[in-house]
Formats: sequence, C-alpha cells, structure tokens
Amino acid sequence: MGNEGRKILATNKKARHDYFIEETYEAGIELKGTEVKSIRQGKINIRDGYARVENSEVFLNNVHISPYEQGNIFNVDPLRVRKLLLHKREIRKLIGYVQQKGYTLVALSVYLSNGRVKIELGVARGKAEYDKRQTIAKKDADRRIQKELRDRQKQ
Repeated sequence: MGNEGRKILATNKKARHDYFIEETYEAGIELKGTEVKSIRQGKINIRDGYARVENSEVFLNNVHISPYEQGNIFNVDPLRVRKLLLHKREIRKLIGYVQQKGYTLVALSVYLSNGRVKIELGVARGKAEYDKRQTIAKKDADRRIQKELRDRQKQ
C-alpha cells in the first residue's frame, strides 16, 4: 500500500511490538454524528483496539473516540462498538485467520484516505517475551550500526 493521499491520524505502536503482523487490511468505519469531526482533530485512541468477527460482519472494539466539543446532543458513547466496512471475500479470509489458533485482528492505524476515515487492521499472532526482547535487541543493533556509519562518514 502506498501513502498517496493519506493523512495518518493515529497509530498503534504497541501492536507491532506485541504481535507478529501477518497481513494487513484497509477497512472503512461506520461512524455516527460528530465522530468524524473528532477523528479529524486526532482525538482517537486505538492502543487497545481490536476487531472481532460476528455473523459474517467485523466489529471494532475498545477504540476511544473523544466526544466533539461543539457536538452537544449529537455525541455518542466514546467506546461504542463500531462496524467495519470490508468486502465479503476479505471477511471470509479474516474468518479463516481468526479460527486458527493464536490469531487476532489488531488496529494498526487510523488515517484519512481521500477524505474518508479508514483503519488499517493487522492479522496478528502474539509474540512471546523472548521475541519482544529479540526485536528490541535487533533495533538497538541497527541503531548502533547506523550511528557508526554516520560517525565514519563525518571523518
């Protein structure tokens, strides 16, 4: 996926740390009232967000969209469950993944794509503690190598 016409509004950095991301999907979100205005202001938290498949539909859970200040009566529950908009074939693939042991659907990022709010879902498999340590060690090693290369170029 390219980043043309995208404005990233929120990312879930914890997801890539805690999970191996096997595949990603782009989905629309069924929003109500002033939620879009609030999201455009960046008032969305997807850190603990995940999706569940129920009755051949995908629902987004645990995502907090702060109420819009000028919204008054049109504001809805910030933690309500929201339906995700995906093609039937994508939903069938997701059902296949979720039925396998250890896979879950995690919210990776929320962004605007041509004026529409989209969410990037990741098909994720949990990392064990040693995998997390291994990832951190690899990042540190890469950082040290880059620093060393920069220092040598300056000389």
